[in-house]
Amino acid sequence: MTTRGIPAPECYRPAAYWEERARRFAGEGAGLGAVCAYGMPEFYNRMIHFNQRLALAPWLRVGPGTRVLDVGCGVGRWSRLLASRGAVVTGVDLSPTMIAQAQRRTEDAGLAGRCRFLVQDLAQLDAGGRFDLVLGVTVLQHILDPLALRAAVQRMAAHLAAAGRMVLLEAAPARRMERCDTSVFRARDRRTYLDLYSDCGLRLDAITGVDPAPFKTWLMPHWRRLPRQLSVAALAAATALAAPLDALFGRFAVERSWHAVFVLQHA
Repeated sequence: MTTRGIPAPECYRPAAYWEERARRFAGEGAGLGAVCAYGMPEFYNRMIHFNQRLALAPWLRVGPGTRVLDVGCGVGRWSRLLASRGAVVTGVDLSPTMIAQAQRRTEDAGLAGRCRFLVQDLAQLDAGGRFDLVLGVTVLQHILDPLALRAAVQRMAAHLAAAGRMVLLEAAPARRMERCDTSVFRARDRRTYLDLYSDCGLRLDAITGVDPAPFKTWLMPHWRRLPRQLSVAALAAATALAAPLDALFGRFAVERSWHAVFVLQHA
């Protein structure tokens, strides 16, 4: 089955886009502006990170020596977490500035001996081995070209050890929501991802939710058209309303969740 999707716009050059974004935001604070929601307030990105960590928690319980491949690693937030638990981590990102920040932050945390970082395009991934855990957090949703998307998943699958696990967190609503697409993002429906994984020789072991509260989804298509003060107030209200619902029910309310965590193994 072919991957459904809109062709990538000619103006979107992923390497240039992510490098420019990294130069603007990767060195600020925790670097979340570079890897979460572009141009959004810090409180919003911190909530995104918190929800992601809650959703991923059951799948990130690694033992010492676990070989981890962190694709689209950004500033290395998941690489550092897993290395602190004893894993040996390879982080890969398209942006040299992201990789430089990941290396610096890992050294500052005293974890450089457990991590290495590579600048690579995921569609041509060659990390030199197979891994017990392949992790990707909001990476595929930014690969707009269907052929590049398929190549990326195939390369990730090729790096997964025979008994390994792939954990992918992506925007994957139960139904297609084109109104939320942007020039750098696709809200592909969940079925599209499941078909793609199957085509690439992967089997779904589990699927869990992340953020079922609907308030942010209602707001986002209109947010940038609002006056600045009103937009920030509306975003703060939506975030405050969503936070307890997402924290309590995020993993379990899969059908209502905007993002999904896919847990995969070789078929």
